[in-house]
Amino acid sequence: MSGPQPTTIRAATVQFTHRANDKTYNLAIIEGFVAAAREQDVQMLVFPEMCITGYWHVPFLDRAQLDELAEDAESGPSSRRIRELAKQSGMLIGAGFLERGEGGKLYNSYLVALPDGSHHIHRKIHAFEHDEIASGDRYTVFDTPWNVRVGVLICWDNNLVENARATALLGADVLLAPHQTGGTQSRSPHAMGVIDTALWRNRDLDRETIEAEFRGPKGREWLLRWLPARAHDNGMFLLFSNGVGEDNGEVRTGNAMIIDPYGRILAETWAAADAMVVADLDLELLPLATGRRWIRGRRPELYGSLTERQGHELDPRAARFSTEPVKR
Repeated sequence: MSGPQPTTIRAATVQFTHRANDKTYNLAIIEGFVAAAREQDVQMLVFPEMCITGYWHVPFLDRAQLDELAEDAESGPSSRRIRELAKQSGMLIGAGFLERGEGGKLYNSYLVALPDGSHHIHRKIHAFEHDEIASGDRYTVFDTPWNVRVGVLICWDNNLVENARATALLGADVLLAPHQTGGTQSRSPHAMGVIDTALWRNRDLDRETIEAEFRGPKGREWLLRWLPARAHDNGMFLLFSNGVGEDNGEVRTGNAMIIDPYGRILAETWAAADAMVVADLDLELLPLATGRRWIRGRRPELYGSLTERQGHELDPRAARFSTEPVKR
């Protein structure tokens, strides 16, 4: 780019309750948030994982139903619509869907459309939602019109520190982190926990109780144990988007959040409702961010064990649902 470079980028992340299999409804919600973001001069807008197609009903679909739900990333109507919205609004827009890839393979994918009509697809590296959904095999980092590089990691991709570090080493200044999480049965005693769906259904009469759950250890408190560290340790902004509300028997906690390269929260919500949070990313924080400086002190010659199999590795689906204790 020629001329002066921007020193800030206005970013927004969204939480919303999608409807299973209802792309028309979900795209209408997305379009409404795009309009609201445009009024606030947002430049990067991030929606949740698989928010176009719906999420937690997917494990219960058969192959024919999955094929009916999935779309081609290039020619699918949802992808085309997101790309049109990006061009019309002048924004980067990211949204998740079920992708039909080469050879009919299915992926939990995330489309990022740019204002110039280009787009990028990230396929979830650790997909566990269905035996028929394959995991991606590469990282996704790309340039943008705002002189920053953007990376994408979907939900569980962010739980492995290696993925965040690899994305940073590929030059990411901003990490898009779309999720569908919170209120989930955990096999670990001090991780997330189940939220009673009745609390969500009763939110109009008792908002305080459900929002206390969203702020507590099943939502915000759980996220703050690790999510800011991904931003801080790697010296990058992190845009966390999530579903909110009931999703086939589970309750997503929302907690849409924007985090700076020091791990500080710039904007967040724990509203029990569809919501968007907005913040200006100060790009002048990047060069001297603590994590970014520390990365320069890496000693790669010591890290061989990170690329060696230990013998207890499992595929993502087996690892996600395993109840066996892990021994080192």
